[in-house]
Amino acid sequence: MTTDYKTEQESFWAGKFGDDYIARNTGDALLSSNMALFARIMARCPGARSLIEFGANIGMNLRALHALFPGLDLEAIEINDNAVAQLRAWGVLKQVHHGSILEFAAERRWDVALIKGVLIHINPDYLAQVYDSLYRASRRYIVVVEYYNPTPVEVTYRGHAGRLFKRDFAGELLERHKGLRLLDYGFVYHRDPVFPQDDITWFVLGKDD
Repeated sequence: MTTDYKTEQESFWAGKFGDDYIARNTGDALLSSNMALFARIMARCPGARSLIEFGANIGMNLRALHALFPGLDLEAIEINDNAVAQLRAWGVLKQVHHGSILEFAAERRWDVALIKGVLIHINPDYLAQVYDSLYRASRRYIVVVEYYNPTPVEVTYRGHAGRLFKRDFAGELLERHKGLRLLDYGFVYHRDPVFPQDDITWFVLGKDD
């Protein structure tokens, strides 16, 4: 795996901050909330048999998907060494692509291309490249789960500048790729009494070609 990254954001997540993120984002409560979320999302992706996650970390989303749909063919892309080691040790994924999503070149297509809590951390100059990669990787659906804002805005992230950006990611995907259509969307509030998420908005986009 190359460590000659294009952006500061990639180095940030490949290094110590990415390691610390692992410790903060695990556990049964998160798994349960993810299962509730993906049960709703995957209901809008009928016939899906394969899925790749862009920026999977240690696989808390994929673990929820596997618990719900044990027959789903799952793969992951992940930049952080320690997260990759945990993904591979899990033993469920067909393949773990170790590297930056900015360098990922799909050799096949999956029914679902998933990205959750990752576009917000991409250097905005490279978002179009990631949108195109998601589109190429998807056979039928793209699932986007991110912080939403109607216009682009940068937010200080745990004391760091240039590390978190909110905007209408799904809307930009729809504008850039006319072969996509909006199938469904929703919001999960951090005060949800049963299955909270971190104020995220999810979108399911269908692919016509």
